[in-house]
Amino acid sequence: MLGIHRRGVPVVAAVVLLAWAVPALAAEVKEVTQYGITWTFDHPVQAGQFVTGDWWVIGPVTVTSITPTPGPATPDDKIETPKNQWGDTSLRNDQRMRNGSMIVLKAGDKQGYDSRSDSYDPALSVQLPVKLEPNRSLISTISNRTVPVANFAEKIMWPSEKTCQNVLQTAAVLTVLAEAPPVDAFRPPYAGAAKPIYRAGQLKWNLLKKLSAPEVKDKAYTPFYQLRLPGDWEQMERYFQRPWLEHMCNWEQQQLNPSENQPNYGREYGRLVSMASLMLNLDVPQKRKEKLLIGLVQYGIDVFGVAKVGGQWNWGGGHTSGRKWPVVFASLMLEAPEIRKLPETAVFHEDAQTYYGTGWFGQTALYWMVVHHGRNAHYEENPPEKWDEWDKHSEGYRVSCNAQAWVGTALAVRLMGAIAVWDHDAFFDYCDRWMAQDDPNAANRGSNKRPSAEGNTFDPFIDGMWHAYRAGAPEQKMAGNPRMFVWDGTGYGFKWRPNPKPDAKAVADHVAEVRKEH
Repeated sequence: MLGIHRRGVPVVAAVVLLAWAVPALAAEVKEVTQYGITWTFDHPVQAGQFVTGDWWVIGPVTVTSITPTPGPATPDDKIETPKNQWGDTSLRNDQRMRNGSMIVLKAGDKQGYDSRSDSYDPALSVQLPVKLEPNRSLISTISNRTVPVANFAEKIMWPSEKTCQNVLQTAAVLTVLAEAPPVDAFRPPYAGAAKPIYRAGQLKWNLLKKLSAPEVKDKAYTPFYQLRLPGDWEQMERYFQRPWLEHMCNWEQQQLNPSENQPNYGREYGRLVSMASLMLNLDVPQKRKEKLLIGLVQYGIDVFGVAKVGGQWNWGGGHTSGRKWPVVFASLMLEAPEIRKLPETAVFHEDAQTYYGTGWFGQTALYWMVVHHGRNAHYEENPPEKWDEWDKHSEGYRVSCNAQAWVGTALAVRLMGAIAVWDHDAFFDYCDRWMAQDDPNAANRGSNKRPSAEGNTFDPFIDGMWHAYRAGAPEQKMAGNPRMFVWDGTGYGFKWRPNPKPDAKAVADHVAEVRKEH
């Protein structure tokens, strides 16, 4: 719930921009509240809200207290620390910090919010009182008292994943500026010292299509995504309402993601981004799209900010899907190409895990996991008889996790004519390979049949949109810059190298060699 207090008296802000939004409001206040988090200042300050509802204040400003109070856990806090299938856990029973706050100037692998994660670094926890200069963002959190908790995306999850091991409950961002922003301003990125202001008035609504919602076939765990049912838009709007924290650049962020703000796993990032993007391209009134569009663009602005200060999203198997398209989407919708001009360190999951090669049964758009408990090998060039255990794990992630989260995004990019802007052609060819209804290379597979998951996704709305609109998607020029993400031999260092698509003869020769051996 949003709240503002002027010398202790609640003030109700008028709605002036969008039917759902709380506009910027200049007021002298002693404290502000969002999502159950209250920041109290040492004297009344000028404050207001961005178009997302997040708070800004004019600085410098000193925060004297935050509620709930950051500090040690109460004796009744409980946490389960089960290990995953790899024998790993990032959690521990540590009482030192709950409800922590951070100022994030650089992406990294440590955090100051909650000491139950092995990623906790007490030096990163904000100590009160704290003086905040302009162009700083204070991220404050509420910790879950007990773990496990309900999965943020439980409505689209199967029974075994309706709960998750997330130690944070929610997070909110307080942004300190030198002057009041425009009434329709987005919140600038929470990471880094650069606080660019983008405006809802910049949004290029003409880029969105007006497609009829397809008929979809129900699946037991996703009935709610049949858009003919009431409530779908409100639920999707809720998914993108609050800030998604992105500055933890390792797999341990999975258990730091606030359980009331964002999914805990990259597969659901990709699924939700895919569904939101395609919903925005449906033929519904602009007013119906406004809130979801604002939420998705704000998420893209936040990922952009994290990328500019060292963020990268290639942490292995399925952790980091879904981050690239919001950045590209925001840059297009705001007509702000600088948003997608990112440092080379900003590697994205979908690009790192797809490349061109000579597959064992004739496929040319290939998948690999790159890194998961160390360096992984290309494996799709070899027939299954030659796969080692980690090759089989890679195939497991390919079949049960990644492509099914990517397909909707690939379609949205195509529909919006943005393939060249995305700049990694193998991703789109791979999604086409996955969703092909007939197997063009079936004769080359021998006894190794096509996985039954191919040709479908987890989500009936995505399936329906693909079958309705992929064939008629606008023809467009590909990026023509094929690259492969590879290790350079130094720790987690990497490099991109040229990766031309193989010609038909090279593919045929490789398949013939495989068939001769097996």
